[in-house]
Amino acid sequence: MIALIDTIAIWFPGALALLALICASGFFSGSETAIFYLSRAELRQFSKGKSSEQIVAALAADADRLLTAVLFWNLLINLSYFAVSGVIAKELADEGQPAAAGFFTVGSLLAIILFGEVLPKSLSIVFRKKIAIMVSWPLAFSIRVLDPVIPMLQNISRLMRRTFWPHIQKESYLHSEDLERAVDASGASEEVIRHERQILHNILDLSEILVEEAMRPRGTYLTFKMPLQLEDLTRITPNTDYIILRKQGVDSEEIDRIISLSELSSFSTSSLNKKSKRVIHVPWCSNLADVYTRFQAEECNFASVVDEYGETIGIVAFDDIIDTILSPEPSRARRILRRDPVREVESGVYHVEGITTLRYLCRKLQQEYEIADDGLLTVAGMFHEKLERIPEVGDVCDWQGYQLEVIEVRKLGHLVAELKPQPPGDSEEEED
Repeated sequence: MIALIDTIAIWFPGALALLALICASGFFSGSETAIFYLSRAELRQFSKGKSSEQIVAALAADADRLLTAVLFWNLLINLSYFAVSGVIAKELADEGQPAAAGFFTVGSLLAIILFGEVLPKSLSIVFRKKIAIMVSWPLAFSIRVLDPVIPMLQNISRLMRRTFWPHIQKESYLHSEDLERAVDASGASEEVIRHERQILHNILDLSEILVEEAMRPRGTYLTFKMPLQLEDLTRITPNTDYIILRKQGVDSEEIDRIISLSELSSFSTSSLNKKSKRVIHVPWCSNLADVYTRFQAEECNFASVVDEYGETIGIVAFDDIIDTILSPEPSRARRILRRDPVREVESGVYHVEGITTLRYLCRKLQQEYEIADDGLLTVAGMFHEKLERIPEVGDVCDWQGYQLEVIEVRKLGHLVAELKPQPPGDSEEEED
């Protein structure tokens, strides 16, 4: 330590240069971590924000250009740092201070690791949004300086990859069977594997399930005209999850905003309407995978389902899709009724709600479900299709070896049917 103090005139000017290089290294290391650690939602928010936020979103959109520039500057700074450190250590050794030279070399190495890499990256993870905004302008300038040489650097990288690793190929598309085998090989317990496989199947089924199957159909929710008043809340029932707001037009039925009751704790007349969320519009023939993608892209949690005439026939929420993924037996009827829509009243005999989907009914009866060519989705829809009129108590319908009989009609379109195995004589007649 005394030797270092005695030789301060030798190493101090160089130490100032090393300090500047450490700051520069920390700047690029922290900038890289902060921008690449931003989530998609945060980047979408930045793309609509202030100029500095838009710069961050633009840099993240061209990740190859950003990463190439950051790595180039980091490499140049680190090489300069160790070159200056080596010169200072040599001068100390030439002055007969080998111990001081060794101490300075080790100290400079630890300094750039700690203050040039570890500390900046750690802070950038915690304060990524603030740091990304702070570094946006200088980082964009440093990348713009390298724009003439970045294509050449990328070509060199591509050439080296093709020279030394010519057989690297893009992985083929993973099929559901491959994913299932990966779950089976995970080494988890049988119970965990069963749940993982079920969730995996639910995720893959999103591309097959139409939004019409998962939506809350019109008539199962109340709608109000904007702006909502506190006295309107007296019409809400205990089963209400969302408050649907229509546009202010006299004859308008188009859904404009939705309020989630789960997000309300305290409110007033003025704040109640401010808590409403915007709605996107999707066609009834869309699948849940497409709707989920739109939710993510447009930062929205609610969709109005419209038919071919542009009329609203139901709503679907982001939470409904998550329930479809995570629930062992996903059912939109259970979400609406707050109970199981298929109840076994005695052995082999079930009471089925009309809004129950045929997909859920097949799963409940442990049968394979195939999408029908006629587009039938629900039990009530099947009665309407086969009877060609509004079902009444006593109407009977045969379906996949079962017989359904309407035992209750609560109101227009809402019915309860009793399902039981089809009598042997009826099945033989149907085969003839």
